[in-house]
Amino acid sequence: MHLAAQAGVRYAMQNPGSYVNSNIAGFVNLLEVSKAANPQPAVVWASSSSVYGLNKKVPFSEIDRTDHPASLYAATKKAGEGIAHTYNHIYGLSLTGLRFFTVYGPWGRPDMAYFFFTKDILKGKTITVFESPDKGSVARDFTYIDDIVKGCLGALDTAEKSTGSGGKKKGPAMFRIYNLGNTSPVPVTKLVKILEKLLKMKAKKKVMPLPRNGDVEFTHANITLAQSEIGYKPAVDLETGLKKFVKWYMGFYSASKKKSSW
Repeated sequence: MHLAAQAGVRYAMQNPGSYVNSNIAGFVNLLEVSKAANPQPAVVWASSSSVYGLNKKVPFSEIDRTDHPASLYAATKKAGEGIAHTYNHIYGLSLTGLRFFTVYGPWGRPDMAYFFFTKDILKGKTITVFESPDKGSVARDFTYIDDIVKGCLGALDTAEKSTGSGGKKKGPAMFRIYNLGNTSPVPVTKLVKILEKLLKMKAKKKVMPLPRNGDVEFTHANITLAQSEIGYKPAVDLETGLKKFVKWYMGFYSASKKKSSW
């Protein structure tokens, strides 16, 4: 299971090289080692919903075109899918790519909106909420970490063996791409309302137009394929998931404060 990557859409504008190094060169390193192994492993890796880029048709399906990325991050993840297909075709590596949709929950990334919104609301700082050009709300298909883990395990459990050995292909090998989302896009404005309710604090909000920094207006996963082939069934709605996250956050950072005061 290959999850390592340089994640995040906006940081790519500051440090593009880190995305190429991790998401393309790093992935090729992993595939090179895998293809030369005897026996070759089957590999499941993290792609991203960002590959759908500027697509307007929703929900996003695995058969949709993905050649209009909106960020360098998306472009490197799309490149990863193309590179994986090449290693599958030439070397017989069994490969499964998982397109994650806005994963959130305990131990999440501090650069994601739900995380720093929580931090800033608690500190009384103003949060910036972006809106689309038509003044509509930006929406995301938020997917709780436990559901994503179940999808990862489903992909691992159903992965067929690679057909190559020591860098030589002996027959066609499995190649799969799946969406792992929640299928229920939620406006970011609703995310903020849920956090206000859970934190028992009113957020100070500043509404701004969505900047051209790689963010897209919406994401929405079609998970029919993952449901039928790997038994993927997301079960956690956003309010339930955020309740678990807030409980973790309050406990983790109160413990951190106590340690720093010793």
